[in-house]
Amino acid sequence: MTSIVLAGGGTAGHVNPLLATALTLREMGLDVRAVGTADGLEQDLVPAAGFELLTIERVPFPRRPGKAALTFPARFRRAIAQAEDILDGVSVAVGFGGFASTPVYAAAKRRGIPVVIHEQNAKPGLANRYGARFAHAVALTFPSTPLRARRGVTQTVGLPLRPAIATLAAQRAMQTGAGRTRAAQRLGLDPTRATLVVTGGSLGAQHLNEVVTEAVDAITAAGIQVLHLTGRGKDGPVRQAVADRSNYIVLDYLAEMEDAYAAADLVLCRSGAGTVAELGALGLPAVFVPLAVGNGEQARNAADLVAAGGAKLISDREFTVERFIHDVLALVADKSRLEAMGAAARETSPLDGAGRLAQIIADVGEGYDGER
Repeated sequence: MTSIVLAGGGTAGHVNPLLATALTLREMGLDVRAVGTADGLEQDLVPAAGFELLTIERVPFPRRPGKAALTFPARFRRAIAQAEDILDGVSVAVGFGGFASTPVYAAAKRRGIPVVIHEQNAKPGLANRYGARFAHAVALTFPSTPLRARRGVTQTVGLPLRPAIATLAAQRAMQTGAGRTRAAQRLGLDPTRATLVVTGGSLGAQHLNEVVTEAVDAITAAGIQVLHLTGRGKDGPVRQAVADRSNYIVLDYLAEMEDAYAAADLVLCRSGAGTVAELGALGLPAVFVPLAVGNGEQARNAADLVAAGGAKLISDREFTVERFIHDVLALVADKSRLEAMGAAARETSPLDGAGRLAQIIADVGEGYDGER
């Protein structure tokens, strides 16, 4: 039986596509295990999904001189040795980026085991840039991502979607409207009213929270309803600002994001890679306010979807109450424009990213003869 090791973790952005791919590979009858570190989200999420998690040492690449830089070579060699033990008898090593992936790539290269990479972000990380030098295949979420397999094949497959999101995406693609009423009722929303979902992810987005709540009177006057996911522990000021208005539902966190998406007509959010890819697959219009950190990674994530006409982008600096009213609030009730944006968004993100990636992995595994 073909044996697959999937490496990644640290954040939900790496773990969720790993698990979606693992589930698909298992359905294909393949033996699947995961590699991560002992202090990432994978420690809880992978076993909960029914997969074995094997751990290696977490060895971040040092970005400045210091003790970590001095100890890095020895620690990295130790992590590679740990990964080599795990790869014994494995047919394919698959990486999703993150701290666990680099030692696995290095160990696979040393053992002559083929490597497949999935890059979720528009700007590839260090681990995947390293692995792409010798990978048999590189799979991309966004076609504009500047990462190519130097000697292998490169394909755009989209994001391997969580099963609940994949199911909702299929329903929305058939334009059945299935799930909207039930999801809205579970959330305390009216399924017949235009609905804006505001979210900054599990940690929230303070600037989004502040701007939107300052516009609460305009929201009420527009006759729309809002589901505002504030981020853990950040709901207090928002609840106080909206004063329990009947058209404004406040939650600090929602595990079942598929319900929020099913009830939404428009989403106002940051533009993490996972969020962008999910909204594209769902054909759900969005207004992105990228997190203003780093080298513009979040703006790059949104670029393909915005260029296709499926979303709008407002910089964090320019996101004011006036821009919210003009660019977001006016859009929520514009049904024909939202329909056009949704159709454009759907063209940017394949629904079957997990299936496409799993097939690439299986094909690479079948072509591997086990010789080093």
